[in-house]
Amino acid sequence: MIHCGKKHAVVACIFILASFLICSSNNPWLQNSVTRKIFLHPTTVPPVGHLCRGKPAQNAITPLNDNRTFIISPYFDDRESKVTRVIGIVHHQDVKQLYCWFCCQPDGKIYVAKAKIDVHSDRFGFPYGAADIVCLEPENCDPTHVAIHESPYGNIDQLPRFEIKNRKAEPFSVNFTVCISTMFGNYNNVLQFIQSMEMYKILGAQKVVIYKNNCSHLMEKILKFYVEEGTAEIIPWPIDSHLKVSSEWHFMQDGTHIGYYGQITALNDCVYRNMQRSKFVVLNDADEVILPFKHPDWNTMMSSLQEQHPGSGVFLFESHIFPKTVSTHVFNISSWNTVPGANILQHVHREPDRKTVFNPRKMIIDPRKVFQTSVHSVLRAYGDSVYVPMDVALMYHCRLPLQGNLPRESLIRDTTLWRYNSSLIRNVNEVLYQTIL
Repeated sequence: MIHCGKKHAVVACIFILASFLICSSNNPWLQNSVTRKIFLHPTTVPPVGHLCRGKPAQNAITPLNDNRTFIISPYFDDRESKVTRVIGIVHHQDVKQLYCWFCCQPDGKIYVAKAKIDVHSDRFGFPYGAADIVCLEPENCDPTHVAIHESPYGNIDQLPRFEIKNRKAEPFSVNFTVCISTMFGNYNNVLQFIQSMEMYKILGAQKVVIYKNNCSHLMEKILKFYVEEGTAEIIPWPIDSHLKVSSEWHFMQDGTHIGYYGQITALNDCVYRNMQRSKFVVLNDADEVILPFKHPDWNTMMSSLQEQHPGSGVFLFESHIFPKTVSTHVFNISSWNTVPGANILQHVHREPDRKTVFNPRKMIIDPRKVFQTSVHSVLRAYGDSVYVPMDVALMYHCRLPLQGNLPRESLIRDTTLWRYNSSLIRNVNEVLYQTIL
């Protein structure tokens, strides 16, 4: 018991009581046993007219002071409870404690909540991986911004401040968004990129989100065209400014920090970025196109699949390699020969299945049913994942062969892509004439 009987001791008693309350707020018995969150009294009350303090985050990847945590973006998520889910990258061993500093409306007070750090299971051996930094939002608080800090104490003016996206549900602005991650290695496969973009549009996509690390000057012109057209959204992705990146998907004991230029983090950010604005999200690379067999486009295909699989929000399409090294003389368009990159219309022979090898898959998802995704499957989602049969659709993947020793007669001729040749040729020519020809 603390006794404050004399006037001259009042100030000292107040100080002792305040210290006691602050210490007790960190008592684990006061933490929620499921979410491991704590809520403190306001640590700062901003001046009138300054409801959200701190430095606005300017970049797609923001390092914290520990240089072990990198913040991409926070998103409101009320599917299970009212939380702010921050997509980030963390060192899976070193980062043990983080806090969300919420700026609450309408009173403008700052509330601090302890985060649950959920490092995604598909890290493939690398020390850094995608992570969800999840904080339960305080009651009677509708935070518009949040800062992330290693401590519940500090100066908020020194912390980067992030806008919390997805706070308001809105009608879908598009039916299909394609997420491409990540563009790196001075990417210059210009012709195939244009063909893929035009195929996405023919099949039903209205938006393509590209996480761009770097590309050639010529490719920059193409990206600028699609941005101005309204099709492409470019997310700068300078991950190699912060971490030693690998161009491999698995750790090679070579001192690198994260695989494939942080591809998994980019994919998860793209899912949440489009959660409120796109009915479906397509997760694939720029050299891949999901080709329907039974339907003319993605809209009719997905309507049929959803009717057959009500409640499912994840549809996986088997990848098949159409090697660049095997081509046909059909659709040898002379004006395209000066453009760097593969002409997918000339690559219509696919490698046969190998009995001992599992073909990877890419996905079309309902983003509102997905919590965490990897590259070839989701890690956590509502409902079942559907493996779409080959007679419905496959993923056309035009790249270097995986079975390079096979003779041409052992490959399977598959001209499904040619169903779209008239529209594709016309659209590609229009893009080339407006950009580089």
